[in-house]
Amino acid sequence: MRDNSKRVSAAADPAPAAVEAQNNKLDFSTPTEIVDLPSKGKFYPEGHPLHNQDTIETKYMTAKDEDILTSPTLLKKGMAIDRFLQNIILNKRINVNTLLSGDKNAVLVSSRINGFGSDYTTKVTCPACTTISENTFDLMEVQAYYGDDFEEYDISPTDYGTFIVKLPRTGYEVELRLLTSKDENELAAKMQQNKKRSAHETNLTDQMKKIIVSVNGVDELNVINQFLAHLPVFDSRYLRAAYLKVVPGLDMTQHFACQTCGFEKEVDIPLTVDFFWSKQ
Repeated sequence: MRDNSKRVSAAADPAPAAVEAQNNKLDFSTPTEIVDLPSKGKFYPEGHPLHNQDTIETKYMTAKDEDILTSPTLLKKGMAIDRFLQNIILNKRINVNTLLSGDKNAVLVSSRINGFGSDYTTKVTCPACTTISENTFDLMEVQAYYGDDFEEYDISPTDYGTFIVKLPRTGYEVELRLLTSKDENELAAKMQQNKKRSAHETNLTDQMKKIIVSVNGVDELNVINQFLAHLPVFDSRYLRAAYLKVVPGLDMTQHFACQTCGFEKEVDIPLTVDFFWSKQ
């Protein structure tokens, strides 16, 4: 029988230089990305990891992250996106639930570009002829909006990251706050519950209950509910429009041209299942 002990020993115990070279070839560190936050961290409370921080660091999407996004269990529970985001955010002190909605969208778009590229092909319904066709949007052209263009409204920022909006008809001063990821998830869950029960939809008032902090300095919930029940439509629309003006986020509008009827218009990029679950 041939004695291979010396040869095996030599192969199992390479020189230190060879080990170092081999280890260098097996560097599995994942690249990271610095994502600009539309909020610039101005609306997070003191003590929050993103307070006054204008960027957030995330890692590139990996095969493990794709497993999260395609998990039937997580998809059924509506948890896939948030679990994915929690996994790619490097600072584990940051809870996805506390992300402002605009900042969350910025991270999502950045991750989608890093994972699948900037071309996003999805189905769009033409506003003119209702033809459904595929359209490709370029996510690299999406621009940040910093919530600072509200001169046409009577809005006053506070020192607490909220805004005072004076209503034109009733004269009430309404204090608003920005929605977080948790708030949006709760609103979406209630909307689904109403649909299942075939209940009367209260989407607009549900949202306003979330964003209103106080009315004329009174923050009692029953007072806010009474206020909303008697709020004139003119002031209600003004309040919602003012809120959209102060929310930092992404301008998700891009050019759309219908190949069937020739209709052209700037449209909101539809965030459908193709966004992360594309056929690419």
